[in-house]
Amino acid sequence: MAKLFALRHRRRRDRPMVPLMETDAALRPRRSGLANILKNLGWLLGGKGFGALCSLIYLAVLSRSLGLKEFGHFSLIFGTGQALVAVASFQTWQTLVKFGAAPVHVQDWARFGRLAWLCGAIDVSGAIVGCVIAFVVYYGFGEALNLNPAYVDMAFAFNCALLWSRMTTPNGIVRVLDRFDLGSYVEAIVPAGRLIASFVIVLAGATVGRFLFAWALFDLLAAAAYWVVASRLVPQALRRENFGHWRQTLRENAGLSAFFGVTYCSSTLDAIYKQGPLLAVGALMGTSAAGLYRLADQLAQSIGKLSTLIARAVFPEFAMAHIEADPHAFRRLVRQVTAMAGIGGITVALVALLFGETILAVIGGPEFVAGAAVLVPLAIGASFELAAVTYEPMLYSTGHATYPLIVRTVALAALGVGILALAGFGPVGVGWAVAGGLALAYLLMSATVWSVLRHARRASAAA
Repeated sequence: MAKLFALRHRRRRDRPMVPLMETDAALRPRRSGLANILKNLGWLLGGKGFGALCSLIYLAVLSRSLGLKEFGHFSLIFGTGQALVAVASFQTWQTLVKFGAAPVHVQDWARFGRLAWLCGAIDVSGAIVGCVIAFVVYYGFGEALNLNPAYVDMAFAFNCALLWSRMTTPNGIVRVLDRFDLGSYVEAIVPAGRLIASFVIVLAGATVGRFLFAWALFDLLAAAAYWVVASRLVPQALRRENFGHWRQTLRENAGLSAFFGVTYCSSTLDAIYKQGPLLAVGALMGTSAAGLYRLADQLAQSIGKLSTLIARAVFPEFAMAHIEADPHAFRRLVRQVTAMAGIGGITVALVALLFGETILAVIGGPEFVAGAAVLVPLAIGASFELAAVTYEPMLYSTGHATYPLIVRTVALAALGVGILALAGFGPVGVGWAVAGGLALAYLLMSATVWSVLRHARRASAAA
């Protein structure tokens, strides 16, 4: 008995200590399939539902207090910043979910930590390069964007802050550990802060610079909070000894470099697709037209944000399901979520078509009511984007990351042709060019996904 007690005591003493938050995140039982997607989506929608309500209020305050032209300046600066974030940064959260699912599944925290440190280093490098690009864009080509020269300095500073706040490595850590609840709390900082700041700014005197400062400040605070949460969840993974093993990380994760490249190109094309039309309107039609287009686009992109939320909830579960589940269960999961997204796309498009003019009048005031004609095609395009929301996560999780890149390239080419052909109709023509490109992307992605699933079913039957 003494020997048995000593053996047990030695095993307990030698067992590595696992922090409480890490135990909760990594070892608690997981739901599987659609139930877990709905749970994660519930957390995301809870946080984003609050964010959406706040954003509608501060968008109304912003547009009404600045007026059409100044709101156009703010929109061009913000849109350029978002485009630069996409061009200069990698979507490292997707890489962490794709390649981190396996080490998390077997609780290999050292391997997961090496992957997380690599993603973090790439994020930092992208932010540095992005600041250099922003300097060239604003001080070399500011006139091409029809920006007021007085705004160039503040636009450059705002874009640098945006680049440092949009690093996605901590987001990926939180998502792959299935802690969407914590992510929702962190992401609530931005809309709540902007809402409070917008009322303070109106009382102090609304200016573009003050709104840019507030937007940047709360983005940076949320980014810092995300890093704190990630470091508390997996302190063992983020130890200093796991930093710098780049070659080992690449050997442990076959296909990592290619996946980085493909997701980078895909996210860049997506950002160009979303921000390019706004910048084209500003360059071709002036700042006021850009403000009109931006408000309509902001409402339409709120639908797009819903598709982004579904993608964030779906991708981790698809990655785990592809490891754990049988092919039939995986295909059933894809069909279930696709049907839900399709119904959602139809619903939100009808709401925008029926109540778009009223919504614009309430939010922006009489100056922005003309944007209702722009909102119609943008909402139709956003509904196609929502209906296709499961396609890209499914292709990523099954190792077909190049297919979305090809589809996005074709859709972007169609958008360019459409803008050139329809620019004579003003912002409305640009809106229909956007809708046409998204419709084409939906058709191509649908054909691609069901072809991949059909091939997988045949391979499974043959095996």
